[in-house]
Amino acid sequence: MIVLDGSYGEGGGALLRTALAMSAVTEQGVRIENVRGESRFPGLDPEDLTLVGALAESTAAEVSGADLGSNTLVFNPTRLPKALNGKIATVRSGANRGPNALIVLNALLPVLARSGAYSSLECEGETYGQGSLGYDAFAESTLVVLRRLGLYAFPDLQEAGYGREARGCVTLDVEPSGLSGLKWTDRGRTLGMRARVVSSGIPRDVGERAAAHLRRLAANAGLGMEAEAREVPSARPGLHVTVWAEYDRGQGGASAMAGRGVQAEALAQSAFGETMMFMESDACLDPYLADQVLLPLVLAPEESAFKVSRLTQRFLTAVWVVKRFTPIRLTVRGSENHAGLITIER
Repeated sequence: MIVLDGSYGEGGGALLRTALAMSAVTEQGVRIENVRGESRFPGLDPEDLTLVGALAESTAAEVSGADLGSNTLVFNPTRLPKALNGKIATVRSGANRGPNALIVLNALLPVLARSGAYSSLECEGETYGQGSLGYDAFAESTLVVLRRLGLYAFPDLQEAGYGREARGCVTLDVEPSGLSGLKWTDRGRTLGMRARVVSSGIPRDVGERAAAHLRRLAANAGLGMEAEAREVPSARPGLHVTVWAEYDRGQGGASAMAGRGVQAEALAQSAFGETMMFMESDACLDPYLADQVLLPLVLAPEESAFKVSRLTQRFLTAVWVVKRFTPIRLTVRGSENHAGLITIER
């Protein structure tokens, strides 16, 4: 049984998700103490428990401590992962706080890709949030990069959910996949810059204004951009912007969600500005995509290397967890909050 201190490094959900996925694919039991020990709300939350339930079903795992607020979790898989089909049982707190559906699905991806069978899932929860993985970033960036690794998955937004109290819905089909390595140390040509503005329950012209402002910002920077405004069904109003840039061997971008009193143009400016910071670097992946490709690359048989625009504490914590489960030579060159080069060798 591998024992991890859940307060190490980032000390939050990324540590837990990485440990659970590595446990599932390596058939090694794990005990996590001080769960989310460095976060504002220590202990297992609804998102964690939703993921635990799905992985436990896939691996027939023996689980203890899987309760809201629990500081210790034991997860012991008894078989290699099997495909999952149907609606994931989501967990909610007494305050009606649920999971981010995309974070749960993204954590399941590398596990289900190795199951040897087709999975078809439905997950309820947040689909657009503040500072968290949104549907458009997942569909247009995360999955685009993962397809370059040989991992094929196909999402569909059934209903948008703005915030952790929302009940949005996403379906995802995952093919059994043979993963391959990635050599992205020189991103090559710029293939394009794109943006998507989604809105629900607000005047259509608000989303159109944000898309028009993005096109103006890109033109002022001497860049071309395809920016679309799209209305999506939702039980509550919301506005969300996603911007991304594509290269021969690279992808990166940023997202922003409107809060109370935030103007559409200010929202567009925020996502565009962060994307430009990535584009002005020579990196091949932004910090969020680096998190999302780490486990698939670790599981691929070939060597890999990629440049990231900023090494986050979250990413470095995930690296630490991976090394506890496997003797793989995973090297990070660079320091926290600066650009980095990651190499993965057998």
